[in-house]
Amino acid sequence: MARLKEKEIALALRKQGKSYSEIKAKTGISKSTLSGWLHEYPLSKEELVFLRDKSPIRIEKYRETMAKKRLTREEGVLKIIRKDVGKISKRELLIAGMFLYWAEGTKRARYTTALANTDPSMIRFFLSWLHLLHVPQQKIKARLQLYSDMDIKKETDWWMKEVQLEKQNFRKPYIKKTQHSKLSHHSGFGHGTCNILVHDRDVYEYVIMGIKCLQVMNGASVEFNKT
Repeated sequence: MARLKEKEIALALRKQGKSYSEIKAKTGISKSTLSGWLHEYPLSKEELVFLRDKSPIRIEKYRETMAKKRLTREEGVLKIIRKDVGKISKRELLIAGMFLYWAEGTKRARYTTALANTDPSMIRFFLSWLHLLHVPQQKIKARLQLYSDMDIKKETDWWMKEVQLEKQNFRKPYIKKTQHSKLSHHSGFGHGTCNILVHDRDVYEYVIMGIKCLQVMNGASVEFNKT
């Protein structure tokens, strides 16, 4: 009786277009037994094509081909952009940094110029921009936001190496009680967040007035801390 039930299940799966391998994986019935039961139920040409297309090897080859095409396309675009951009002057870097700070920087902390991000390349650019503003290295502070299940020393060392700051530039990190491993979307937070801060009135006012200049030129406005 149990065997009859197994045959009915196998037949139902076959009618759904499943291969012997797929039916075996679901039921545990050997391929030789399935061949005896289902030889009168061959798959259609369309089903065979579909199964071939689902082959892990074919899927992997397709992915590799598409990845190579994308890489070639992106390298071509990068070549065009490099030609269009050319060499970037200090003035252009200054303006780019102003726009970055306008979009991402802290604007409501009194006399504090600060920017936080999970991307070390953005932090590196921000640090280069601060150096362009002649901010002394000793005035630059970094504070990490990490998660309770992270290796704090390891992550601190990682950020030190990535952004080229010394240990004395780092404040005590802020540790969130949330566990990084339990976040549903945490790929962008693999090493936490790095917050760069400069407490200096002259630097702050220069940056804020620079953004105000851009506002006037572009007809936009942003609110700042007026206290």
